[in-house]
Amino acid sequence: MNIDGLIGKIRLIDSGLKREANKSVNQLLTIRNWLIGYYIVVYEQEGDDRAKYGKRLIKTLSDRISIKGLSSRNLNLFRKFYLSYPEILQLLTAKSSKLSFPIMKVLLVNIY
Repeated sequence: MNIDGLIGKIRLIDSGLKREANKSVNQLLTIRNWLIGYYIVVYEQEGDDRAKYGKRLIKTLSDRISIKGLSSRNLNLFRKFYLSYPEILQLLTAKSSKLSFPIMKVLLVNIY
């Protein structure tokens, strides 16, 4: 193998694995967003202290969570995402046995 061959292999490995990593990240963020929306809706329907927060729930969550990317706007979008696609749960539970992320298995089991 010459230097050009080595460079070609490194480039191929880098681009291929980056592409796969991006797909995994996108899938996990989609699952995260759906689950956050799910839990917001469940809280709105069943939360012990839901009356305390009422229409300010999303703003209260955003302020108290203080995590970049979980703004009021995004939390509201996650809630709408869940409401638009509640059937995603069936796909998640079907795939949960194949997930290598233990937290996902815990979250999905606790939904039921």
